Amino acid sequence: MQVQVYGIPNCGSVKKARSFLESHGVKYAFVDFKKMLPSRDKILFWIQKTSLQALLNTKGTTYKKLGLKEKNLNDEQKIQAMLQNPTLVKRPVIECGDVVIVGYDEDLYKLCCNGNVQ
Repeated sequence: MQVQVYGIPNCGSVKKARSFLESHGVKYAFVDFKKMLPSRDKILFWIQKTSLQALLNTKGTTYKKLGLKEKNLNDEQKIQAMLQNPTLVKRPVIECGDVVIVGYDEDLYKLCCNGNVQ
């Protein structure tokens, strides 16, 4: 099963997730948001597997800096904002087969990557 990790290399949660996967012998491909922006289809896939609320990072500095809370955006506007500012996507996003995990959660990583965790 191919495991994909999406995020930004210097993000603390991404570093912890990558370290966890590596320490458990899980092979994965890393996709850097700064080098390869997530497509609309990819964001919609993640939302379908999780939720828009889980995917949108409302606690990050980008969300606050852009004043998005005050703008009361609809779902389509939130998706557009994530396309334009991938740092609005909560990190890491991990695809493990047909499962998508948003954020750092060792228990979910163990369940998801069960066949890969050593």
